[in-house]
Parts: sequence; C-alpha cells; structure tokens
Amino acid sequence: MQNNPPEATSLPTASAPQPRREFIATALAAGLGLAGWPESALGADGPVKVRLGTLAPKGSSYYKHLQTMGEAWKAAPGGGVALTIYPDGTMGSEADMVRRMRLGQLQAGLLTTVGLAEIEPAVSGLEYLPMMFRSLDEVDYITEKLRPMLAERLEKKGFVALFWSDTGWVRFFSKQPILTPDDLKKAKLFIFAGSADEVSVYRSVGCNPVPLESVDILPNLQTGLINAIPLPPTYALAGQVDTAAPHMLDLDWVPLVGGLVIAKKTWDQIPAAARDVMTKSAEETGKLIKAVGRREGSDSVEAMRKRGLIVHSVTPEERAEWLKEVEKVWPKIRGAVVPADIFDEVVSALKAYRATKEGQPK
Repeated sequence: MQNNPPEATSLPTASAPQPRREFIATALAAGLGLAGWPESALGADGPVKVRLGTLAPKGSSYYKHLQTMGEAWKAAPGGGVALTIYPDGTMGSEADMVRRMRLGQLQAGLLTTVGLAEIEPAVSGLEYLPMMFRSLDEVDYITEKLRPMLAERLEKKGFVALFWSDTGWVRFFSKQPILTPDDLKKAKLFIFAGSADEVSVYRSVGCNPVPLESVDILPNLQTGLINAIPLPPTYALAGQVDTAAPHMLDLDWVPLVGGLVIAKKTWDQIPAAARDVMTKSAEETGKLIKAVGRREGSDSVEAMRKRGLIVHSVTPEERAEWLKEVEKVWPKIRGAVVPADIFDEVVSALKAYRATKEGQPK
C-alpha cells in the first residue's frame, strides 16, 4: 500500500513542492486547448513532435534531466525528435495524462507507479508492498527482474517503457509522533483518491485513510482533516509539509518508483536509428534521476532538521513490531491492490535473492 506524496522541486514524476499528485488543477490543462490537438505526433515538415507530461516541477533536477534528454533526442538521426515538456501537473493528474496519451494529446509521460498502474496494474508490484523490501538493492533487483515482463505488458497496452527509476523511501510525516502501528491506526492518514481497494485494505486493519487529491494535502494538514502523510523526504522539504507535520518516522515504508513511457503509436513512427539514440539517452536519464532522488532524500532530512523536523529513529525491536503488523496486511494486498501473480513473483524473487546474498562471504 502506497500513498502518493507531494511533488518535490527535485524529484521525479512525483517531485514536489506541492503534494505529490497534481498541484496545478486539472482545469488548467483544459485551458490549453488540448482538445483540438491532432493525434499524429508528426509535424508536416519537421521532426517528430513528442509532448511529455509530468508532475515534476519546472526547474527541478528531474525537469532539467528531461531537458538534457530532449537535446539528445533533437540530435537523433533522421531529423530528430522535438520534445516539449509539460511539468507541474499542467496536464492534470497522472490518470489524466494517461488518458491524454491514449487520445494522442500527449505522446509521453514521466509517471509514478500510480500513473503506470493505470496502464498496467502489474506495475504496482514495484511499490505497493509496505516493508516488503529491506534495502534499495532489493528494489533494484526486483525492478530489473520484472522489467522485461512489465515492458511486454505495457507494450500490449500501447506504451513503450523507456526507463524505470525511483526516488528512495517513503516515510511517515505527522503532526503528532507516530512511533508504533497503533499510533498509525489512530492517525487520519492521507491516501491518494481513486483507489477503493487501497482504502478498503487500510480500513480492514483499523486505520483511518482519508482519500484526497494532492492539491488538498497542505490545506487539510492545517485544518486537521488529515494529520499524517507518507511521502519521500524530498517532497516534504520542497512542499514544506514538515512545517505542518513536524514529526518523521525513520522507517523505510515503500520505495517511490516511476518511469518514462511513450505511446507505441508514436514510437513506431520514429526511425529505428533515432529510437536507438532515444533509448540510450533515456536510460542514462533514468539512472541520473535515481541517483539524484536517493541522494536528495538524505539531504532533505538534514535540511528539515535545521528548521525543526523531529526525526524518530526505529530500533530493531520496534521495526520487528512494525513488520509483524504489516505481514498481516500482505495477504489483503495480494489480489486486491497488487495482482496475485505479481505479488507471488516478488515474494519468490526476494526469497531467492536473499538466499544468494546470505550464502556470500561477508
């Protein structure tokens, strides 16, 4: 189960000064005249035109990496590809962006798992599994393990995955300290609106989920409608969420995973030589976004400490208590939030990975 944070001025797809979903209302996109855009991504005489939507803020490191990628695309053989980036959620929520790609109003999207799961639910296995991953190395392993299968399923749905990335761990930020699972059950916990199954799972274990759009996070932290939110530290720093929720539980909850996809119809119109250049530059961009996101996570915690954030460390005994409670939830997630076959694949792959690691000399 994952909760979608605000966007950070230096994070991917979900980066966020505003809370991680769409901080600029979907209505803004309606004012851009998108309904009249042609479905074809090809200009009459110029290069292939690709319009890319993302929640990442303009000026963030993620946005800048996309710009650099766009320069490489522009220089690709066969006339190149003209990339136009629409940041800050100006194309609406990630679900809206997926719909726009299907309509041909956008051709690509830098999306979190939330948006990618709108296309292919199997993607949820990379993120919606609280405390399933013990390290970011395990996140990398599972991402690479599932990548070929996810790419095949996405392509069948009409999308080509150009890279996968993540921004490190989601943590709990709250008005009052959340130290134990019982504390979490007492909290009014933000979750992203739109997932009835996720709401049901939270309620089934005694939690009080409050489904909202991300634009509503900060105002409702202030009014008290919610008093806890899971999100990466970088998002909290950029969105100043810590000023309203000054406590952070230093517990690795879930990784925040995302990726870049392009409509297959557009991809197939691009010359093969150009696609090779685009694939290479996209892979490099994904690696940079991951490295920056993970590094800035730690940096953000330290920056928030300086302005008053109280970080609550977790002892091995306390982590064991959390894990014991979370393990009771996993069967409820299986088949409801994460498809059963993907859930089983992740569990099996992690078991094999850990056995290999335990057999290695230290």
